[in-house]
Amino acid sequence: MTATTAKDAGAPGAAAEAHLAAPDVNPSFTRGVFLGELNEDLIFPFPALSADERESLDAILDAFRSFAADHIDSAKMDHDARFPDDVRAGMHELGMMGVTIPEAYGGFGASAKVYTRIFGELGGTDPALAVYFGAHQSIGCKGIVLFGTEAQKRKYLPKCATGEMIAGFCLTEPGSGSDAQAMKSHAELSADGTHYVLNGQKMWISNAGYADIFTVFAKVAMDVDGKQKQRVTAFVVDAHAPGVRLGKLEEKMGIKASDTRGVFFENVKVPVEDRLGDVGQGFHVALEVLNSGRLGLAAGSARGTRRIMREAIKYANERQQFGKPIGAFEMIRKKIATNAVETYAADSAVQLTSGMMDRGGVDFSLETAACKIYASELAFRASNDAMQIAGGIGYSKEFPYEQAVRDSRINLIFEGTNEILRALIALMGLQQPGEKLKTLGKAFKDPIHSIGAISHYLSDRAKRQITKPSFTRVHEALRDEAELVAELVHNLALSVEAVIVKHGKGVIDRQYLQERMANAAIDIYLAAAVLSRVTWEIERAGGPDAEGARPHVDMARIFVPMAYRRARRNIRGLRHNQDHRVDAIAERSLETGELGLEAATDA
Repeated sequence: MTATTAKDAGAPGAAAEAHLAAPDVNPSFTRGVFLGELNEDLIFPFPALSADERESLDAILDAFRSFAADHIDSAKMDHDARFPDDVRAGMHELGMMGVTIPEAYGGFGASAKVYTRIFGELGGTDPALAVYFGAHQSIGCKGIVLFGTEAQKRKYLPKCATGEMIAGFCLTEPGSGSDAQAMKSHAELSADGTHYVLNGQKMWISNAGYADIFTVFAKVAMDVDGKQKQRVTAFVVDAHAPGVRLGKLEEKMGIKASDTRGVFFENVKVPVEDRLGDVGQGFHVALEVLNSGRLGLAAGSARGTRRIMREAIKYANERQQFGKPIGAFEMIRKKIATNAVETYAADSAVQLTSGMMDRGGVDFSLETAACKIYASELAFRASNDAMQIAGGIGYSKEFPYEQAVRDSRINLIFEGTNEILRALIALMGLQQPGEKLKTLGKAFKDPIHSIGAISHYLSDRAKRQITKPSFTRVHEALRDEAELVAELVHNLALSVEAVIVKHGKGVIDRQYLQERMANAAIDIYLAAAVLSRVTWEIERAGGPDAEGARPHVDMARIFVPMAYRRARRNIRGLRHNQDHRVDAIAERSLETGELGLEAATDA
């Protein structure tokens, strides 16, 4: 597992500290959606690979596939709960451990588009191996790439790139995750100012048993307005330093071959030059690293969906019932088609978001969260669908289906649980609309001197209610689908405003509402990604009726209305719902410790 688990997305309020989340500087497509805006410049044109990127990617994938065919036995690694030494060594020799590390420090310097596709390939080959790869590169040494000094980069990154050093990421503690203020790990500066003394405990650390360095987060005392405050700070810590101790190897439900342990720090001396960023910048470091890391997880989930459904499709073609293959039955066909459409959407969103990362100057934090939520839930549903298609053999360890169910389940938990990430999307999305209404509230306290601000707001609100945004860069063949998405953006913004007016700051505690807003925003983003990709596919094929375009158009024709129906239901639920009854049922269960009323036979 990665360091972030059920409690580790970072508190939603703290996410605003990240430099990405600065709407005046870095525009965000999803934040704009909460305001009723469609920023097409952020999603068009669809980000295609350059010729050089394509050539490099093909070479890496070909080399890895050849290696995997000879060396990677996913079922055996799951059974043995370990990677054979030749698998790890082979990954290092292929240069896989330095894909995202800049060339100046011995890495490949791959773009986000190339990296996420490689991550996807590993996720579709063996999820535990993808964790080894991602815990090292997506989060383990990512902080050094993003925030390290030149000296730190030269000291650590060349060895990380070759695999000589393996990295881990230590954030989660037994009592803290999203509530990072509850973090107990602490580091004190020595009297001579040469080092910090680190004490604390971390849990669920991926690669712990292999790691040579950890990115560790701990509280450090600092002066804030003349008072001493404890602020989270990041450090690069030698995993073999005196005082570093590993816990037992965790026995997990899935991704068994990955090495997951607790890590204990007792009076560990960390040189001051190994502090990562400034004192008190730890939230900033963690959130930026996680914003990037979630996209790899989404790519691996989408590719894992393809892998297990490939097995199910093969079985559906071979298994005969009532004189014909079960793939001829419509309920089986629906499972296959639905997963095909949703995987297409997930792939499109991952590549679109990768393009935002490569482009720079764009806040992609909510988009990576949306991709992670959507793709992780897709992978788990798909593995269950594949098991259902396989029937009885799906439940047997002799076949890959039950392992796929176990391996995919963790993705809903780590890199921030999907519940926490939904709260993050909603609360970060609400930030700008909330600020606008807060300013208006101040204006009403002095209406004589604020008539201009009030008039502007009322005029702007009237326009928003009457005029919905529209796509101008979607291909004409997708006009109907584009209008559906634009309608969702319009209605979500109006409903968000109504929620803020009704609940004010209280919306922070209304997670029923947050979940609906986030779900609607996720479906809008995925649908927009599909429209962008299919527009690109139509244009390069030469028209919507061209042979190369028709399969893509079919995907848009199914996915966009499907996403529209889900999002419309969530938006309506912001105004009309039975949340009070849901609350009452839950409260009765929490008070009694029982799920609900007894069966009639027991009453």
